[in-house]
Amino acid sequence: MGHATRCIPIVNALLDNDFEPIIASDGQALELLKKEFPKLQSFELPSYNITYAKKANSFKLKLIKDSPHLLKTIKKEKKAVAALVGNEVVSGIISDNRFGVRHSNVPSVFITHQLRVLSGSTTWLSSKLHQKIISKFDECWVPDHIGTKNLSGDLGHTESYQSSLKYIGPLSRFKKLDLPIKYNLLVILSGPEPQRTLLEEKLMEELKAYQGNVCFVKGIIEPEKTKTISGNLTVYNFMTSIELEKALNESELVLGRSGYTSIMDYAKLEKKAFFIPTPGQFEQEYLAHKFNKEGIAPCCKQDDFKLHLLSEIDNYSGFRILNFEINYKKLFGLF
Repeated sequence: MGHATRCIPIVNALLDNDFEPIIASDGQALELLKKEFPKLQSFELPSYNITYAKKANSFKLKLIKDSPHLLKTIKKEKKAVAALVGNEVVSGIISDNRFGVRHSNVPSVFITHQLRVLSGSTTWLSSKLHQKIISKFDECWVPDHIGTKNLSGDLGHTESYQSSLKYIGPLSRFKKLDLPIKYNLLVILSGPEPQRTLLEEKLMEELKAYQGNVCFVKGIIEPEKTKTISGNLTVYNFMTSIELEKALNESELVLGRSGYTSIMDYAKLEKKAFFIPTPGQFEQEYLAHKFNKEGIAPCCKQDDFKLHLLSEIDNYSGFRILNFEINYKKLFGLF
């Protein structure tokens, strides 16, 4: 979902620069993009069907077991893209971490903040494999600042790989708005199952004792939006970009995963946050510890979360934005 939402400002920029974007994705990500851009042409790509293990120490093993399916999906992606290029006049392809979404006859861009793919003792191997995939594209856009004051840290900055890189600055679909505070806490859930549901159940139980107003967004994209209110707790199954932008600006604190797209959003809106990384996901664990160490946002393991830990946010600075304007006209010059 994070890969889909961070593409929203790019789609809007393409429209502003007189391009006619075609949206391609699958599952909930595709449904979200179709809700955001109902007038745009869209089609479904083969699904990676990525799910996470229930236990953190099984995360890497599950990815290895799923790798044959991943390779088959990449081949299917290439066929789907070839068919699209054959039927449409396509001047460019922008792929956010879809390995097979490229074409030799069309300028193709890969978006990623992971030049280094953390996988524990096999980080060197997973990084090399990812860099090999990136090299098949004409350009690689890294959504981060190039200097030392950056958001992705070691993930998006490495001296060992510099091929066709463009640091385009953080991507966020949101704007900072001057709105009165409505919620003391905004909870935003996301990510593959079963970990999303496991965290939802844990937080629902913990928040029973919370005294302030809570907005709880489950992150489940369904045909119809639902809203339930129970005491000081307001629960949505999902929100559109406009609704979530408003909720974020109306909230004092944010609680959720430490996914990179969420981090870019919080930086843009200068929010104070508490992170619970997805168990076993090396990237989220790294980012959560990075911002904890830098005194920006506290974090804890999913099993260790207790309501009283939210008070730690007072001792952290929260995110601060580095002003940066993306020159989309120059960026789209490739096409």
